[in-house]
Amino acid sequence: MSNYLFHYKYKKIGWIIFIPSLVLGLIVSITGFEPGLLDISVPAFFTNPILGDKTFFRLTNNNIIDELICTLIIIGGILSAFSKEKIEDEYISKIRLESLVWATYFNYGILLIAILFIYDMSFVWVMIINLFTLLIFFSVRFNWKLHSLKTSNTHD
Repeated sequence: MSNYLFHYKYKKIGWIIFIPSLVLGLIVSITGFEPGLLDISVPAFFTNPILGDKTFFRLTNNNIIDELICTLIIIGGILSAFSKEKIEDEYISKIRLESLVWATYFNYGILLIAILFIYDMSFVWVMIINLFTLLIFFSVRFNWKLHSLKTSNTHD
């Protein structure tokens, strides 16, 4: 039935990675913090610096704090959002599907508004944030519906 989901034990690991990574990502975005320890040479398929030439397939110097945080947010978000519940029945699968559809509509609704009304570098920031909003919207709605289900006596 739900063989595309991770084992339920990964949900807790996902939350342990996801929440701190989101917080750290916000802090780094707001403060611009880039520890010198993370300035390294990394392989790049494509670079297009503001003051420089476009290059393909080369090593480039980069502070990888944002790549590390983004990777952790995505891994944590996927593990927390797409791990089975301890008891995964058809009703929970239905809630999961409805939450995913709702999150997708909501996410792209916000993106359409941004496309129409936000420009320049502000739009780039919206796109960066939009990388994670589908996972966030899904997780919030799915867990809210699960919490509502557990607090009501309508589900056996």
